[in-house]
Amino acid sequence: MGIQYWDNLHRKSWFDKLKFMNTELHLSPEIADTLKIGGAVVALESTLITHGLPYPANVETALAMEAAVRSQGAVPATIAVLKGRLSVGLTADDIERLGRMPSANVRKCSRRDLPIAVGLGEDGATTVAGTMIVANIAGIHLFATGGIGGVHRGHPFDISADLIELGRTPVAVVCSGAKSILDLPLTMEVLETQGVPVIGYGTDMLPAFYSRSSGLPVGVYLETPRDVAQVIQATWSLNLGHGLLITVPVPEGDELPDSVAEIAIQQATAEANAQGIHGKDVTPFVLGRVAELTEGQSRRANTSLLVNNARVAALIALELARS
Repeated sequence: MGIQYWDNLHRKSWFDKLKFMNTELHLSPEIADTLKIGGAVVALESTLITHGLPYPANVETALAMEAAVRSQGAVPATIAVLKGRLSVGLTADDIERLGRMPSANVRKCSRRDLPIAVGLGEDGATTVAGTMIVANIAGIHLFATGGIGGVHRGHPFDISADLIELGRTPVAVVCSGAKSILDLPLTMEVLETQGVPVIGYGTDMLPAFYSRSSGLPVGVYLETPRDVAQVIQATWSLNLGHGLLITVPVPEGDELPDSVAEIAIQQATAEANAQGIHGKDVTPFVLGRVAELTEGQSRRANTSLLVNNARVAALIALELARS
């Protein structure tokens, strides 16, 4: 009786997952075929399209990231919620449609928001945390983005869901550190508490998003995609259940000097506090004001690091596919 019960329970769980895969999750034919043969796939987020950059820079950057992944021989999988369906591998038309939509009409989806967007049949853009979740469901374990969320300056209890997700979802995230508008030392402490390895790719210091170094040491310095892939493989083999952070400095020629960035960040953060802006609205407000205060220099750095991170992630994905 007991064996039969557990057998039936396992079968029900498998059928439930199959039903979910057929209804709520959609893989593009290219992504499905590539995953089936164990090919190299890099997940990409969609909040930069809807909430991160203005049109048409948002669409141009998203397509440039996909092109950077393809240029190295991997396949890009931009992720979003389209009319209630978790969609992995958007078309150029999908990206264009999302890029033209008012941000207020697209739900920004972290863990708590995904079931709402799916249940109500909404369009949603996935954050770092949301993209990690959907990528993991789809069987993709490498993801490239710009910067992760973290602990907000002056608000130590305002901790991004990205940090918690990194502690419980086995996806490796390639980024340029946490956004420098955040409290980077506290962000690193939370990552340590969550058990997340922080790898410096070609650097022994945590990048500060717009700037190449925050002055904070990373956990380990690695020089090659193969080295990074070996650590990722070891993490999955040990079945520890957490993700990894692979940090890549912004290309040197596009760096925004730390002194310039910090002045703008402090002013933008003060304005946000004065206007009572808090929670999920802080980051887009501050990023937008920093772009204005630096006369577009921060946005150029942002675009450059996004494309470069996609390229680096593709190189790592190829090594993972070979292993």
